Amino acid sequence: MTAAAVAPKPREFMHLSTRSDAQGGRRLAVHVALLLGSGALVALAPGVWVWPAMLLLGIVQAALFAPFHETSHYTAFKSRRANAVVGWLAGLPALHNWHFYQQFHLEHHKHTQDPERDPEAYPGPPTALGGYLLRATAFFAWQARLQMWVRAWRGDMSAYGAFLHPAVAPRVIASVRASSALTVALALLAGVVFGWQAVLMFWIVPQLLGQPVLRLYLMAEHTGCTQDGNGLTNTRTMMTNPVVRLLMWNMPYQAEHHLYPFIPFHRLAEAHGMLKDKLGFVGGGYAAFNRDLVRRLGAGSPEVSSPRA
Repeated sequence: MTAAAVAPKPREFMHLSTRSDAQGGRRLAVHVALLLGSGALVALAPGVWVWPAMLLLGIVQAALFAPFHETSHYTAFKSRRANAVVGWLAGLPALHNWHFYQQFHLEHHKHTQDPERDPEAYPGPPTALGGYLLRATAFFAWQARLQMWVRAWRGDMSAYGAFLHPAVAPRVIASVRASSALTVALALLAGVVFGWQAVLMFWIVPQLLGQPVLRLYLMAEHTGCTQDGNGLTNTRTMMTNPVVRLLMWNMPYQAEHHLYPFIPFHRLAEAHGMLKDKLGFVGGGYAAFNRDLVRRLGAGSPEVSSPRA
């Protein structure tokens, strides 16, 4: 990418904006099949093999963040109702709330990489190995979601006033209360019907194992990119393998999504073909990205990484 590169106008990508219930339904069916398959492995795994099985289930559960995110843009399906229902349900295992996240994530798109105004910038990019490891535990993510639950039940969401308009707050509060109550009720029901060991093996432990993997994945989206409003350089696209792209609903094409969030997941590869020579940060894979970041942090040089690396 040259310094003079400018992102094409949105109108040049409008032909990619067509949404599809069929495409969304097929990808959702694959995800549900993976949940059922990995859950069956947990049920059948002998002895210590249950741990890698729970890790796999946790990764697939954590990857529900992909349809949760995609539906927040109303791009997973053509039907707005399908987007809302699937997105709301997809957030439950990780204590997410879809209506809250819509407001939160819209602010992120408006102010990407602005440390003062981007709510997803908290707690900032890691500057040392300790900070990297703490972020990788998903501690901040769990803390933020539980705080959201408490504030919603108190009926006071003023802490989110930067992006949550007072006119929208009552709907968000009602939604958070409903999703949190349903999550707790389902956990209690599962415990009574199937036993508390089942709740641990099929939900709590998989979440604790899977969410850190998602944290390492998400760290690649903006860490080391420019902290400005240039959509070509403030977000990283990852040329990962087809399995990750399938599981994450093409979210690795993150720069393309940030530049043109109206493009549905199944057209992002085409958008990449049109943009690839303009993008500032294109990575080869998540493991390589995290190895490089750990090396930089260990060497005390967490500076912006080299473009297209």
